Parts: sequence; structure tokens; C-alpha cells
Amino acid sequence: DLPGVRYHIIRGTLDSVGVAGRKQGRSKYGAKRPS
Repeated sequence: DLPGVRYHIIRGTLDSVGVAGRKQGRSKYGAKRPS
């Protein structure tokens, strides 16, 4: 198996979920919440 490809697929999956969660779960990314 190719670790690079596998990592990329996992990254893509996390990104699709992460982008949606980033706005409501900003603390996970260490970003300050908009007041």
C-alpha cells in the first residue's frame, strides 16, 4: 500500500468533515471564537 495515498484520502475525509466543524468547533484548531 502507498502511505502517501492513504494519508491523502484520510486527509480529504477529515477536511470534508473538518471544514464544517471548524466553524462551530474552533477551539480544536486553537482559533479564537468570533464575538
